[in-house]
Amino acid sequence: MSAQTQLTRTEPVHAQLSASDASASAANRSATSREAAEPAVEIFEDAASITVLADMPGVPREGLDVRLDGQTLVIEGEVAVIAPEGMRGMWAELNVPRYRRAFTLSRELDTARIEAGVKDGVLTLRIPKQAHAQPRRIAVSVV
Repeated sequence: MSAQTQLTRTEPVHAQLSASDASASAANRSATSREAAEPAVEIFEDAASITVLADMPGVPREGLDVRLDGQTLVIEGEVAVIAPEGMRGMWAELNVPRYRRAFTLSRELDTARIEAGVKDGVLTLRIPKQAHAQPRRIAVSVV
């Protein structure tokens, strides 16, 4: 089974707006809601699981929110700008201090056993396949 059939990207709501809606609501969106950037992801598959690597630089473990909403895996992260001790921030060129990405998971994945970890700004999610979806060797006997 390929990763493409197991994990599909859920488009963010703002990408579904028509061009006229997007231009008319751009100012409202930035003023009333918190816009989020999509983290770059890499998806790998082996016989037992799918692994998702999401680049989320500047997001500490405490700033991560990884949750399952039905069959939708939601990844969100808040960038933490930490000033050195004894200093305070004067200027930051961070346009979108938040990440958000969502994926629809296949029922062939075991969502109860998802494992998550973060290191050096990379979130790693391991999503095991259900036992029935994993390949298995069948013993052949002489008849």
